Amino acid sequence: MTERWILNASPLIALGRIGYAHLFNALATEIVIPRAVADEIKAGPTNDRAQRAITDNAQHIVDTSLAPEVLAWDLGAGETAVISYGLTQPEWKVILDDAMARRCARSFGLHTKGTLAIVILAKQRGLITSAADVLRLLLKADFRLDEKVIRKALARTVGERWD
Repeated sequence: MTERWILNASPLIALGRIGYAHLFNALATEIVIPRAVADEIKAGPTNDRAQRAITDNAQHIVDTSLAPEVLAWDLGAGETAVISYGLTQPEWKVILDDAMARRCARSFGLHTKGTLAIVILAKQRGLITSAADVLRLLLKADFRLDEKVIRKALARTVGERWD
């Protein structure tokens, strides 16, 4: 199955911070990173592992025209670029964590995934041994995710417990 993903900063930063940014290339057939997302990550701390993910994926950085209908949502620059690119490539999935950005993307009929879904998919495809362990690392790295959501997702999709 072909998986084409447009990556936003939050998933790259979150998984990069714990050493799992490689999952994007392992799970997706093709990825792109809008330049606004790359610039946002490059503006962060120099020791952030997400910057390494940008360097390693420099060939996947794309320029994007911003769609006026997305600009009207008043999202961040990265989210706006991801969704705008998604409008030109509707068969691609937008990889976003921000709730408002996800609502915006869905309002345009775009398919979305977030960091939690990436971790679950990695477990389902045998790329990690425990989704729960990776999610614990994310929480320790200050990634915000409701533990009820985690518990439900793990039980429903990979049969893991969250204790």
